[in-house]
Amino acid sequence: MPGNSLSRSSVAGLPAGTGGALPALMLVGLFFIVPVVALLLRSVTDPEPGLQNYAALFGSGTYVRVFLNTFLVASVVTAVTIVGAFPVAWMLAIMPPAMGSIVFGIIILSMWTNLLTRTYAWMVLLQRTGVINRALIGLGIIQEPLPLINNLAGVTIGMVYIMLPFMILPLVGTLRAIDPMTLRAAALCGASQFEAFRRILLPLSLPGIAAGGLMVFVMSLGYFVTPALLGGTSNMMLAEMIAQTVQSLLNWGLGSAAAFVLLAVTMALYAIQLRLVGARRAGGGL
Repeated sequence: MPGNSLSRSSVAGLPAGTGGALPALMLVGLFFIVPVVALLLRSVTDPEPGLQNYAALFGSGTYVRVFLNTFLVASVVTAVTIVGAFPVAWMLAIMPPAMGSIVFGIIILSMWTNLLTRTYAWMVLLQRTGVINRALIGLGIIQEPLPLINNLAGVTIGMVYIMLPFMILPLVGTLRAIDPMTLRAAALCGASQFEAFRRILLPLSLPGIAAGGLMVFVMSLGYFVTPALLGGTSNMMLAEMIAQTVQSLLNWGLGSAAAFVLLAVTMALYAIQLRLVGARRAGGGL
């Protein structure tokens, strides 16, 4: 009975209705909270108690450059992914359901392909004697091979290709929820296609852009395989630095400090997005 359940919850010291969620909460604590706490403790206790790892992290110009490069790459990848994903998402939203299902299945299938295999494929395509450079030279567009690998261009191309599905999926849901009559009404009122896009379609799709953009940005911050294979030493990202610090230098304290800073930044960005979305809904926006 409800009364007995309430009394049992009260005796156990738990709020009413949380008994069924207790196993899930225990799993979350075991697999998420405990590792984060262990990471934080190691960052301030290895090799000795103190904040020397954080001081070394932010006091070194090399580590600061790696941080800045990480956010630069993540920002560029997110911006390019949004630009590339929007037309595909709009096409999926307006095309017939049967054809849309086929295209959607192809996009999902690309997500299931092994990440390392896709990255190696881009290494073959982007090298100086690769298909892309040979095709551009054959068409007479360029005279010398373009440097498309071991730089920011290669990292951006490889990561955008991997991140596109994660941007397309939330955008499709948002765009499908937009009433097509809204755009038709704008056209009847004399709005051009660009004005309808800028003043109607783009504002209405902002929730999907924000959700997908945050997902892509956060995933890009912690990416390791693609930047390590397609980037150079001047384009090292934080995840690669952490791996080298732990595996090569055996400096677990510094690596833990860098990982915890990355986690803290990610959580801060997520909290900012939740706050902005909440303020938008409270103000009557979409």
